[in-house]
Amino acid sequence: MSKNSTEEKQAAAAAEWEPSIVGFLCRWCSYAGADLAGSSRMEYPPNVNVIRVPCSGRIDPLFVLKAFQQGADGVLVSGCHPGDCHYAEGNYYARRRMTLLKRLLEFLGYHPHRLRLEWVSAAEAREFAEVVKDMVEQVKALGPAERYADFDGRPGAVAGLEPSIPVEVPVVGEGERK
Repeated sequence: MSKNSTEEKQAAAAAEWEPSIVGFLCRWCSYAGADLAGSSRMEYPPNVNVIRVPCSGRIDPLFVLKAFQQGADGVLVSGCHPGDCHYAEGNYYARRRMTLLKRLLEFLGYHPHRLRLEWVSAAEAREFAEVVKDMVEQVKALGPAERYADFDGRPGAVAGLEPSIPVEVPVVGEGERK
């Protein structure tokens, strides 16, 4: 097999690649907006795997990290517009968490456009479809996300990302418990 043939196959595989996006959607607004987009037969890419959550404020940053770890190329977090949250302040919590998480992802080597926070109400089906189209285009332009292996058993360590300071975890023996 020639070198050009291998390169051609890799180029063809890259051209056929479609990003996998995990969408955490608030059940009251964004999920209803997605449902309206679907029932209205609006066209948008099928790349988003939707996970309905009670509120965008209930999305633990570890959910997002786990999505990337398990193969997502992008993550969409969508909730009620600020001031319209059914749980009063949930979307404000989500905004703060996702802002910090975006900085952490950049530190880990992920492009900031792989995580997106959007406000979509139940009546904004067209906006939901546009957000999905735009995100798929952005993530597709970035290419597949780098995959990191599972945790290798040491606290705070991921295979391929070694901590700069050795981590020692004290083990409490049976005789030391109170």
